Amino acid sequence: MSLLRLFRMSSAALAVCFFTATHAEKADQDKPIVLEAEKVSVNDVQQIYELNGQVLLTKGSILITGEKGNIKVDPEGYEYVDVQGKPELTASFRQRREGPANEFMQGRGQTVTYNAKTELLTLTGDASLKRLLNMQMLDQLHGWKIDYDDVLQRYQVTPPPNAKAEDLPLAKAILSPRRKATLEK
Repeated sequence: MSLLRLFRMSSAALAVCFFTATHAEKADQDKPIVLEAEKVSVNDVQQIYELNGQVLLTKGSILITGEKGNIKVDPEGYEYVDVQGKPELTASFRQRREGPANEFMQGRGQTVTYNAKTELLTLTGDASLKRLLNMQMLDQLHGWKIDYDDVLQRYQVTPPPNAKAEDLPLAKAILSPRRKATLEK
């Protein structure tokens, strides 16, 4: 096996990780959820919400879109969001970052899941995630599945579980150099 092929397999299989210095907008935690869809079903007893058709979820600076979604609120008040796109239109996620005024995380995938308690965003199915500052791309990731852990400040890109060596690399990352200005809060 060639060294290049081994490198490609290793880089895709092990995932791509990178640390950043800013966090999600903390004010989002105290904002109400605004739900819009063609159909919304509410179970207040179990704190479960089902959305169908042109889903738009807003919570502070968080914006999630898709075709179908489920939201569950735990007894502590944390939301667990699962939104699916459709084949011709993926689900999307966007959130303002704490720190520089115009820094955002923006992603898409066939499925977008967000756990407000652990601050874990997962994009699955032809997923992409970008970190933008003043609408200029700083970091860009692409792969079958992307996890973004805001608490640990880590990206992880993984290939599909059934990936073959000849299909690799299936994970790609473009990471901008860090400057002192982007690292300061």
